[in-house]
Parts: sequence; structure tokens; C-alpha cells
Amino acid sequence: MNETAPTFDDVRDAAARLAGRIVRTPLLRHRRLDEVTGATVLVKPEPLQRTGSFKLRGATNAALLMDPEARRGGIVTHSSGNHGQACAAAAHMLGMAATIAMPSDAPAIKVDATRRWGAEIVPFDRHGVDRDALAATLAVERGATVIPPFDHPHVIAGQGTVALELLEDAQALGLALDAFAVCTGGGGLTAGCVLALEALSPRTEAYAVEPEGWDDTKRSLEAGRRLPNTVTGSGLCDALLSRQPGAITFPINHRHLAGGVAVTEAEVFRAMRFAFEHLKIVIEPGGAVALAAVLAGKVAAKGGVIGVVVSGGNADPAVFARALAA
Repeated sequence: MNETAPTFDDVRDAAARLAGRIVRTPLLRHRRLDEVTGATVLVKPEPLQRTGSFKLRGATNAALLMDPEARRGGIVTHSSGNHGQACAAAAHMLGMAATIAMPSDAPAIKVDATRRWGAEIVPFDRHGVDRDALAATLAVERGATVIPPFDHPHVIAGQGTVALELLEDAQALGLALDAFAVCTGGGGLTAGCVLALEALSPRTEAYAVEPEGWDDTKRSLEAGRRLPNTVTGSGLCDALLSRQPGAITFPINHRHLAGGVAVTEAEVFRAMRFAFEHLKIVIEPGGAVALAAVLAGKVAAKGGVIGVVVSGGNADPAVFARALAA
């Protein structure tokens, strides 16, 4: 793997490479959202992306940059669902095989969606197996290339197209972002987004948002070094349960982020319900944390403009029902 940290030029190149292969998701606004926050809120709704999350951007960018020999071996990755589905979709698009190691407790909706793209699913114990080692072993066995969920320059660059599009569309409306909230697990989406913000909107204060008990990025930013999760939080936000910030992603995020915030389960459920009732979109728990932080006033810009990434919509039906009933 090329461990060179990506730049904004890589994000811009990824946008050109992905044109026509992904959905350029729109900006959403709602009067009620502005009223609740006292700000102009611009929502980037990645549930409307093919595969239902932003992950398709990074996976497709990385797959397109594989050389012909590597493509013959196919793709291997590990994922709780969204990245696995994205890799499976990218592999299908390019005529490659895909092997996805998924936690045995991953939501069935994500496992089934990944399998439908033709991928081989290898289940593993989330708490007892080294997922990176497992992916490496599977890649050797299959002669395949590992595309990690977040700690890869091509993946980070692809994810950064989320903020690039948001900023371009905001500019077309004559708006400049004062604050930006992004859902954060291992930090790939966050890192790509802050590269775009640094280049195009350097005065914007960007915040990483995580679920309580899985706030490794927040604590790492405060400590100035990577800290692991202590696995004390619930598994509700399954898409964000990384072990620690990435070796590539954290230096980028540490350099550019204004800080990190954590949200509660109740705040996540409120955001899921709000998005369903007012924005008319379905959000999974991990994809809702940034909106949750904005609704709770944990990322605020009274009288200003806030950009918020809703990162995924592959919600387990039973969990979504809990959100609506909460």
C-alpha cells in the first residue's frame, strides 16, 4: 500500500475519476432544521448514494487505481457493512472478485446487500479476531489486493469528494461554511473532507462526531496522539466502531480539525427520527451522529452556516423502528 498521505489534489483528481460512477448527492435544507439550530444548515445526504453510504466513493477510487495485474486478483477487505458493500459494488463494476470479512454480528441488511453484489462473505468475531491480519491472510490466499476501510490514501481521497461537492454547491448558493460536522469512525471520511475544507474554505471549523464510548478521535485529538477505544460504549453505531484512529488519517485530522464531540444514543435516535420526519430520508445510527450533534447544539454556528454530513442509510429495520418510537 502507498502510505503517502493524500492531498487536496488527490481529492480533486478522485472527483474527476468518479464522475459518472457515483451519485453526486444533493444538498438538503429544511426550515425546521434552521429554526432548531438558529443557523443555516446544509445537509449532505449520502444515504442517496449507490449502496446507501459515502463508502462507495473511496472504494471505487481505490479500485480504479489498481493496475491490470492487481485487478485480476480481486479485492479483499474487512467491514461491518458499508465499506464491504462498497468494495463489492466497485468490484462488480470493474469485473473483479471481492472477498469481504464481516463481523458475525453485523446487521443482516448489510450482509445481504454485500452478498447481492456477488461478494464472498467471511464472518469473524468482532472482539476476538485481528481484522487486519485476517484480511491480509485472505488476500495472500486469493492473490488479491486489500482495500482498507479508511487508512488508505486512495480511499481518503475518494471520501473527500463529499466535502468538495458540498462546498461547490454551497458556493453556488452564495454561502460559506462557518462550521462542519462529520461522522467519524477510523477517520477516512473526516480526513478527506478536511483536505477539501483546508483548500476551499480554510476558515470553516470542522468537528469529528462520534458515539459516546467510541470517541477515540476526540480523545486522541485532546491527547495529541492516537488512543484506542476502550470498548465501553454500545454497539448501536456499528459503522463507527473502529479500534483507533488511522495512522494516515489521524495526522491529517489532528492538523485540521477544530475538535471532536460525542453524542448519546438518545441524540442519535432523535436525529434519525428528525431526518425521517422532515428531510424524508432514512439514516442508520452511525450515519446520524453528525446531525445529532448539530441538533443537540454540540456543533453550533448561531446566525451562521453549518455543513453536516449524513453518511449512511443502511439502517436495520428493528433499530430504525426503535428510533421512531423513542
